[in-house]
Amino acid sequence: MSELLTLSRSDIDRIELDPQLVLTAVEEAYCGIARQQSQNPRKVKMSASESISFAMVGRSPTTVGFKTSYTHDPDPGRGTKRYYTTLQLYDDQTGVPTALLDGARIGAVRTAAVTALLAKATAPPNPRTLLVIGSGRQGQETIGPILTALPTVTTVLLAGSHPEGLRATKQRLDVHDVDVESVTDANEVAHRADVIVGAAGPGTPHNVTGDRVAPWAVTILVGYGVDASCLWAADRVVATNAEQMAVTGTDLLDGRTSLPPVDAQLPAILAGDDPARTEGNQRIFAYNSGLVVTDIAIGQAVVDRARELGLGKVVALWS
Repeated sequence: MSELLTLSRSDIDRIELDPQLVLTAVEEAYCGIARQQSQNPRKVKMSASESISFAMVGRSPTTVGFKTSYTHDPDPGRGTKRYYTTLQLYDDQTGVPTALLDGARIGAVRTAAVTALLAKATAPPNPRTLLVIGSGRQGQETIGPILTALPTVTTVLLAGSHPEGLRATKQRLDVHDVDVESVTDANEVAHRADVIVGAAGPGTPHNVTGDRVAPWAVTILVGYGVDASCLWAADRVVATNAEQMAVTGTDLLDGRTSLPPVDAQLPAILAGDDPARTEGNQRIFAYNSGLVVTDIAIGQAVVDRARELGLGKVVALWS
């Protein structure tokens, strides 16, 4: 009889994950797609009057995962929003279910790792200055992976709007050998950055425009903080998945009827099949949208570490 390990949000928050391990796991997941060793079908979306639900299934070489997310917001802008996401894993060699996890941090860690891999692939040679827009959970999670992926960075420009989040982000930056500058207007300093990451929430006052981006820089859109003009001013467009960008990136149309073509996708870049950058002096726009195979990769790493630490509860659900 199969026993299922369940991990709560507080269980997962107790687990420290090495940034390099996370990067390796996500990179292997993407390369698995390029080599047709993994599967990542299109997600299913259902909208109701007050809620939006997504269901995603994917398969790594040894693990199948199902991810669900549910957003309920009966009174937008008034603090009524509720969001829940879960990840369930199955061993595809033995055929048994292995774990059920809260998916919030899994998604944040996965997204941060993908941002770091996009930055590593698309950054100009020897980038020195990084601009991070956003000091919420996503911005905080981005710090470790991106500085691991870009070891030549010496200066981080930090644009956030919440004092508590800024303090938490600076604490994460303290363990890295970089100079940190807090900025009040990301657009004013954008020209200094080799890599720009828009990882803020929808209420951010920061908005980097295409005319302020250096001719050699890469702009990575994760959340908010980057204007649509950055896409249209780019010399090349990179995406984790072109199909997903066409579906979820419609806010970048900026009055146009269709998005520009994607020049390269991250799985093919990491597998060495396509170049991210064809010249040193190019503006690159990179679009980070999640693929469930990367959630599966991080989820499995979290489960392995949780078992080592004795975290979580085992449930005989099918007894």
